[in-house]
Amino acid sequence: MSDLVPAPIIVTALFGRADTAFFDTMRRTHFPPERNRLDAHLTLFHHLPPSMVQELKHRLTGETRGVHAPVARVSGLMSLGRGVAYRIDSPDLLALRARLADAFTGMLTPQDAGGWRPHVTIQNKVAPPVAKVLLATLSQGFVVRDVEIAGLGAWWYRGGPWEPLSHHMFA
Repeated sequence: MSDLVPAPIIVTALFGRADTAFFDTMRRTHFPPERNRLDAHLTLFHHLPPSMVQELKHRLTGETRGVHAPVARVSGLMSLGRGVAYRIDSPDLLALRARLADAFTGMLTPQDAGGWRPHVTIQNKVAPPVAKVLLATLSQGFVVRDVEIAGLGAWWYRGGPWEPLSHHMFA
C-alpha cells in the first residue's frame, strides 16, 4: 500500500530499547490518551517530499552503515507551552542532520529549514497550567543521562499513525 499512494516522509532518530521504553512510558503517562497516536520519537525532519524516497534511503544508509551511533544525552526539560519535552543534546546528531539538510536544500519546508531543537515530547495539547505542573514536578528529580541513538527511521505520513518506510541502524 505504501508504494501506491505518495505521502510526505518524516525522518526520526531511533532510540535503543531501554530508552524507547522509558520515553514511551512517560508519553503514555502524561500525554492525553485521545491524542497519543504515536510512540515517543525524536523528529529530524517533519515533511520531506515523497519524490525523494530513493535518495533519502541512500543518504540514511550512508549516514549509518558501519558508523558508530552518535553520543546523545537527555540534558534537560523544556516547556512547549501546552506540553513538556525532554531536550536531547548530541553534537554528532546535530552534524548528521545538518549534512542531510544541506543535501535536501530546496526541498525542505520552512519548519525543517529553520533551526532544530531536538526533543522528545511527552506531553502536548494540555492547558498551560497543567504543563507547568508537570514541568515543575519532573524538574525536581531530573538527572542528566545518556541515551542510545540506535538508528534513523523514515516514515510515511498519511494523516494518522505513521507507516514505516525504512530503518537504518548504526554499527
